[in-house]
Amino acid sequence: MAERERRLVPRGRGVFVPRAEVMSASDVRRALVRMAHEVVEHNRGVPDLVLVGLQTGGVPLAEQMVVVLEEMEQEPVPLGTLDVAFYRDDVGIRPVVPQAPTSMPCDLAGKVVVLVDDVLFTGRTVRAALNALGDYGRPRAVQLAVVVDRGHRELPIRPDFVGKNLPTRRDEMVDVSEDGVTLGDVVIR
Repeated sequence: MAERERRLVPRGRGVFVPRAEVMSASDVRRALVRMAHEVVEHNRGVPDLVLVGLQTGGVPLAEQMVVVLEEMEQEPVPLGTLDVAFYRDDVGIRPVVPQAPTSMPCDLAGKVVVLVDDVLFTGRTVRAALNALGDYGRPRAVQLAVVVDRGHRELPIRPDFVGKNLPTRRDEMVDVSEDGVTLGDVVIR
């Protein structure tokens, strides 16, 4: 479940009820391969490229993209993970719950950073990620890759690489994993 969905449900009291499978596991895999090709084409290869998966949904997707990039380009691609819990603009509104550790493989100064996440919704998680990246150096460029773009932006943030544009209602939930993309609702018990 995306960050917004986790926020709206009291801890341990909500259950995701799937309504429709939007992408299968093979669809997600194809989207990641296509986005990896687009990253290589856009950046003319992978030198100075660092992929950073946003905790928690973006990390396994970034791991898959790194494997594809390394197979394509026959070069290692550094992979980092980033937890933005302490950089969010709603810290006073809800409790800060770090998801998982942040790990950067190198100083980001002068690198091209590709942020990878599962779902782009309001843009607030990406804004927090941009703030957090500054602690690890000043990248030459930051690009955004998401498997699902839901729309409903509250900030002027646009992805560079998209697996699927999926217009949704604000109250719908989108669950993205390696097993596929499911649209549904969270029901509070």
